[in-house]
Amino acid sequence: MNVARDLLKHLCEALLRGALTVLTMAVVWELVVRVGGVPSYYLPSLVDVLAAVTVAPGAYVDSALRTIAETVLGFAGGAVFGVLIGVAFFQWKALRDYLFPMFVISQTIPVIAFGAVVVLWFGNTLWAKAVIAFYMTFFPVTVNTLQGLNAVDPRQVALLRSFGANAWQLLTRLRLPAALPQIFVALKLGATLSLLGAIAGEWFGDSVGVGVLLLHAMYNEQIPALWAAIFLAGAIGTLLYAVMSYIETRFVFWRDEL
Repeated sequence: MNVARDLLKHLCEALLRGALTVLTMAVVWELVVRVGGVPSYYLPSLVDVLAAVTVAPGAYVDSALRTIAETVLGFAGGAVFGVLIGVAFFQWKALRDYLFPMFVISQTIPVIAFGAVVVLWFGNTLWAKAVIAFYMTFFPVTVNTLQGLNAVDPRQVALLRSFGANAWQLLTRLRLPAALPQIFVALKLGATLSLLGAIAGEWFGDSVGVGVLLLHAMYNEQIPALWAAIFLAGAIGTLLYAVMSYIETRFVFWRDEL
């Protein structure tokens, strides 16, 4: 109960700070458009952008929920897989030497190309978009987990070993806790990258999603609707980042004491 209340408080504070930033940007935006006489096909008025949302608010709500579901599923899978593989690479050097180059090669494949293959395999389903979000998440989590585990002070390891700690105790009581700051850097990055993956997956054909809103607005040259979809994607990304930042404060609570 306390955790839920703290999370809600953290999100409200983040939303308040974000609202102040957005309000400032909105004022500057309107001044630039109205005073500078910027053509609407370059930069529409925020009034027009909001009007585009009010035309079909249900479509924006449904699209946001669908994209969030795809993102969260892919991100969760990528985060768990990345941490586990990072630990496995640290524990078994032969496995790292064999598989890590394949992981690097996989990241040279453009997400559009990978997404096309995934959609052919799974169809235009929620799970296909989640797989693409997974693809965008697991690699940075793997790399940061491995780096965090390798960065542990050898003197601390020697101290615990002198007290009889075994390999499992060293991993769970020293190495993983010490690696958490690096891991959360990757998790916060992965939260936004997974969103990009989910949106890119929706471009291959779907009926709902932020990516669908973007494509429809672009093909129909509806500039206010295009900006509305961009703002929606930005809001979702900010929300996901805020959630991960809150979770980081719960698990890496000692960072504020350093």
